[in-house]
Amino acid sequence: MKRDSERIYDEFLVAAAITGDRQALVRLVTRWQPRLLRHAWRVLGNADGAKDMVQEAWMEILKGLARLDDLAAFPAWAYRIVTRRCQRTFLARGRVWRAPETGEFEPNLEAPEHASGEFAADLNIVLKAIGRLPATQRAAMALFYLEDLSVAEIAIATDVPPGTVKTRLMHARRKVRAILEGEDS
Repeated sequence: MKRDSERIYDEFLVAAAITGDRQALVRLVTRWQPRLLRHAWRVLGNADGAKDMVQEAWMEILKGLARLDDLAAFPAWAYRIVTRRCQRTFLARGRVWRAPETGEFEPNLEAPEHASGEFAADLNIVLKAIGRLPATQRAAMALFYLEDLSVAEIAIATDVPPGTVKTRLMHARRKVRAILEGEDS
């Protein structure tokens, strides 16, 4: 139920921002800035570049917000804008787009504050295992489990077919299981 109320609140903020409510717009940016920044880290593998891409993405998001037909589509739409901004950076430099495959891009990836005790410790172990995945799999896992997006929304956000998202999730789950069982290969 908590996730549903958060999505409804985001839809309200988007609707209010479209009508010109400046406070709603500030709240929307405040709520989504960390999420979009984490996503840009996953895609680029560079914290400074991620900040630049998210800043540019916000300009595009704010310009296009009034054209958003389905308020519930805001999360996938915003993530997709960030993904495409990151991809354009590579293309502008004359490089072929490939997500970086190694590196820790999310230094703040840890259990939420409301998690406590043994559960928080176990969750931190799982999150560290996710952090060791290749970037494309890490992004799929994070968007699915941490950001609560559906496969269809992840496909839109990462600009790949739903089947590719499912394959990335399958491989990521297997790798996380292997890491947790000590069979890291």
